[in-house]
Amino acid sequence: MANSVGGSPRAPYAADPAGARRLVAEPSSPTRTEFQRDRDRIVHSTAFRRLAHKTQVFVHHEGDHFRTRLTHTIEVAQIARALARALHLDDDLAETVALGHDLGHTPFGHTGEKALDACMAGHGGFDHNSHALRIVTAIERRYAEFDGLNLTQTTLAGLAKHNGPLIDAAGRPTARYRARGVPEAILDCDRRQPLDLALHASLEAQAAALADDIAYDAHDIDDGLRAGLFTLADIRAVPFVAGVVAEIEDRHPGLEAPRLIHELTRRVITRFIEDAMGESRRRIAEAGVASPEAVWTAGRALVGHSAPFEAADRELKAFLFAHMYRHPQVQAVREKADAIVRRLFCAYMTDPTAMPPDWAAMAGAGDRARAVADYIAGMTDRFAVHEHARLFDGPTDLR
Repeated sequence: MANSVGGSPRAPYAADPAGARRLVAEPSSPTRTEFQRDRDRIVHSTAFRRLAHKTQVFVHHEGDHFRTRLTHTIEVAQIARALARALHLDDDLAETVALGHDLGHTPFGHTGEKALDACMAGHGGFDHNSHALRIVTAIERRYAEFDGLNLTQTTLAGLAKHNGPLIDAAGRPTARYRARGVPEAILDCDRRQPLDLALHASLEAQAAALADDIAYDAHDIDDGLRAGLFTLADIRAVPFVAGVVAEIEDRHPGLEAPRLIHELTRRVITRFIEDAMGESRRRIAEAGVASPEAVWTAGRALVGHSAPFEAADRELKAFLFAHMYRHPQVQAVREKADAIVRRLFCAYMTDPTAMPPDWAAMAGAGDRARAVADYIAGMTDRFAVHEHARLFDGPTDLR
């Protein structure tokens, strides 16, 4: 099994499930690899099910056909598997990291995370990536022999570092954590189960990270057009998209809008995936890696896009930021969602008994702010709205 992936030869630099280790030792499975077991545990977790009712960009009641965190996660997992399979990696591990990468998200998407982070400013802050680690190592309580999901070290490292190393060789925080340091939840996990925070993650985790980016670009085009936040004429301002639209119109003149939008979305995904396959093969060959360990110490991400597609990605994100994420309709909802999270935090901090008894007990026994943040982070959009209505006497209109 260690020598093949889905019937294809396993590359020497692919992660090997046979060598994967867990913090709490468990008997091996006669029917599944260690990474397949990790994947299944994530899929059966409470946190994963809640993603169905957590916002991607729109709140849950604004339309049944817009993406949620769950549909986004499934799309990321599909793209991650495609990339991993093309590169002869372990596609189960790529899928596992993809399925777990958003477990730590709050209700109301990045708006909820920013609000909760502000509330936790004096208590270590809040970060969805580190919260995902807390979920899979402590908060999920389903198994008789351990808290969390007891995932393999390889999967945990992938969840922590899929976007790159968190510290440099001197131990200084890098990238997103440079300003205020690596979150304590990640450092605590690293102390118990070393994650090699200064090294790159597996190629499978890198594939999941790039898949996340590809999925975002494509489905935000789809959702934004279908919601009327911008038009096809507007998005032609992005040269890459304009070229794809022109190709579709040339091949299918007079195509109705819904079909054209779907054709655009699928072709954007295809173009980005195919470019990533070619560029990643080039980088891997150039680096000369011949083992998973060599990937970790390569000094750069080996799964990525070519320079022209990196430029297209930047242009597309700039367009979406201006026309979708900062659209007045979306901004109005975000302001209300921000207020809900902040008011809930204040209410539970003032009176922890407003939470369920087990959460109130945790707030009383230890770090009250962290217990409150954990409770709010686990809420779905709908439950957060209901809790706000219960505590503050009346419904909240997010429309």
